[in-house]
Amino acid sequence: MMPYFRSQPPAPRLPEGFVLVMEDQPADAPAVNRFLQQCGAPVRSDNTIARALEASAWTVRLLRNEQLVGFVRVTSDQALNANLWDLRVVPDEPQAKRLLAVLVHAALSRLRKELPGCSISLASPPQAIEVLETFDFITDPNGIRAMGLDL
Repeated sequence: MMPYFRSQPPAPRLPEGFVLVMEDQPADAPAVNRFLQQCGAPVRSDNTIARALEASAWTVRLLRNEQLVGFVRVTSDQALNANLWDLRVVPDEPQAKRLLAVLVHAALSRLRKELPGCSISLASPPQAIEVLETFDFITDPNGIRAMGLDL
């Protein structure tokens, strides 16, 4: 999906009891890996996740009681393109849509400040599509099809 930057919806309110953390340093790879697997991501080694985190520009995490409940990481060429990866919220979270909106809004706000005009892409889980559309992301613009290969 890619956003079309007409406007940005108002900042979603972070629910009480949650903390938003944005860091340039790599997050704890084993904790992120456990979280991603809990959210249905493919099984990967902690080392693979550590390398992905080290190659990322920064991450946004949502915590509740110091436990990871939401996550997205950002990569960029620092000029024209940025990618959001691993956008996830814990399964069965009653406020999942709001938490996804908080994560996306935080990531896009920083990207708009640091890399205005860059293109932003991501592969999202199905439950995030409705939220992403509120940020003007569009699916397959102009017939563009994303492709991926699991090695």
